[in-house]
Amino acid sequence: MGISRERALDCFRSDDLVGIGMEADAVRRRLHPEGVVSYAMECGIDCATAMDGGAVTGNNPVVGCAHRLFDAVGEAVETGAAGVRLRFGGERELTAGTGWLEGLLRGIKQRFPAVWIESLSAAEVVAVAGAWGLGLRETMARLTDAGLDSIAGDGVDLAGGGVAEWFEVHRASHGMGMRTVAGMVFGAGETLEQRVEWLQAVRGLQEETGGFAAFAPVAAAAPGGRDLDGVTAVERLKMLAIARMFLDNVENVQASGTAQGLKVLQMGLRFGANDVGAVRLEGGGEEDVRRIIRDAGFRPAERDMAYRAMMLG
Repeated sequence: MGISRERALDCFRSDDLVGIGMEADAVRRRLHPEGVVSYAMECGIDCATAMDGGAVTGNNPVVGCAHRLFDAVGEAVETGAAGVRLRFGGERELTAGTGWLEGLLRGIKQRFPAVWIESLSAAEVVAVAGAWGLGLRETMARLTDAGLDSIAGDGVDLAGGGVAEWFEVHRASHGMGMRTVAGMVFGAGETLEQRVEWLQAVRGLQEETGGFAAFAPVAAAAPGGRDLDGVTAVERLKMLAIARMFLDNVENVQASGTAQGLKVLQMGLRFGANDVGAVRLEGGGEEDVRRIIRDAGFRPAERDMAYRAMMLG
């Protein structure tokens, strides 16, 4: 059983960062005694860019341009990506036709049956369901049948709207046999109580479905782009550690080097994290990540996108 709500709030308010880190590290050692830190090779693809601005019309994926996206996926596979993260231009693009999205997913799977396709945030799934006139479960059934392997683990603004629908989308996804990542955006003006409520809801849904493969806390972007005004390294490490202690029913907790820098990533591996998420092919840096993992005292292991097969290095 993870720590209580009251204990989590006490940890958020505590100045004992080292003590909190040690408690989280003990949970990590209990759940992952093998001393391995995993990562996956993933390539992010901006669909609008890859298809060179092709226009969505009717049920056609993209007039005359889908092959460019297929080429981009092929290049990612050739360079070692276990999966691709497809990003779209927005809800308007996704809802422009009723069949083009399914056609696009099927086209990728037919050409590259082994590639893992991750795409669509919870809000985008809701938009697609509305455009198709279907419920969330029916929408997810159509998307998975077309080839979608996982929705994106993007979090939501805890102080804003969309929290309830985020959980409903992930519940529907789990009902289709899909494992997802529970993302959490923090440091955007939410209260400590709202953070703990989110953790409680994730733990509750995990008890219900067992569908979360990992939890990934991500700091909100700094206001005005000024890092000095953003979430501090101490806050990032504390959030990571508390999540690990609270969510002991979620097997994996991610610390992202892309989002927080390699030095904070390395410290995060002693604050409960056992995974560093996706290492983007387009940005390079796999060897840096592997070095950081080794320097922290762990063995790096490349995994597939479903947290199954691992290749130690």
